[in-house]
Amino acid sequence: MTLMKQLTANDEFVGYYLLKELEVKQTNGTPPKDYFDIVLCDASGQMSAKYWDVTPTDKETFFPMELVKVQGIVQTYRERLQVKVFRIRKVTPEDGVTLTDFIRSAPIRPVDLVHMIKQAIHSITDEEIRTVVSFCVAKVEEKLMHYPAAKTHHHAYFAGLAYHIVRMLEIGEFICKQRPFLNPDYIKAGIILHDIAKPEEMIAQLGIVSDYSVQGKLIGHISMVSNWITEAAIRCEYDLQSEKIIGLQHLVLSHHNLGEWGSPVQPQMAEAVALHHIDAMDAKLQMVEDALDTTPETEPWTPMIRGLENKAIYRLKG
Repeated sequence: MTLMKQLTANDEFVGYYLLKELEVKQTNGTPPKDYFDIVLCDASGQMSAKYWDVTPTDKETFFPMELVKVQGIVQTYRERLQVKVFRIRKVTPEDGVTLTDFIRSAPIRPVDLVHMIKQAIHSITDEEIRTVVSFCVAKVEEKLMHYPAAKTHHHAYFAGLAYHIVRMLEIGEFICKQRPFLNPDYIKAGIILHDIAKPEEMIAQLGIVSDYSVQGKLIGHISMVSNWITEAAIRCEYDLQSEKIIGLQHLVLSHHNLGEWGSPVQPQMAEAVALHHIDAMDAKLQMVEDALDTTPETEPWTPMIRGLENKAIYRLKG
């Protein structure tokens, strides 16, 4: 079977794919006709697709997060590859394929990622900070085993959030050795806490986000984590006005840096400045890595990456 990553312009193909997204739209013709606006994916990548010959039965047959067998051709539309679907059907047991074969996943086992996060928590020397972090992580520990870090931008796959945290912890460890004035406890705490409410912000299955929760839409993960820190302090009878509790809240509230990016305050602690840039570095480099990994090696340029100001990345030869 041809992997999504291997498909190039003018390729005709038949294969099994996950119907990641599906929306019924209408053409501009008179009269307008229904068509499927689709995103097909497998473990190697994804591609938008159009199925023009939609029938009323099709609209009652096909739904997102199902496996399908597709016959189609790859075309170029506005300088991006897109599939024109000729035929599509749902997978049957006789096809011998399973859903987990078609999802992207972190390159490290989720159980190992969570174990590394717990080790980092255990290494926090300050008991109050360690207790607050443990309280917040416990709220989502089960979901941490499989939730992505985002819907599309970065680490948007199975166990992506845990992988993002672990990679940030590795960067944080190096930064603390290079810059001894930084407090390692706050760096570790900020890294672990900064996105820990994402599993409550998003609705996801097999690492694929289908929507945002009511809390996610109305409050957002940054404010949610700040509230969790307050809840932990109250439960443990810590002073809500203590420097440690306020410091942890500041780390979380400022990690996006700017108001238009979701942060109500800008970083005003050394550790908060470090956290913002550690987060940005890991997220942006992962965007680049994911784009290169999911772009055919015959293509010198990746598609434009929204999180990098819509820049495409050039693949160096040799």
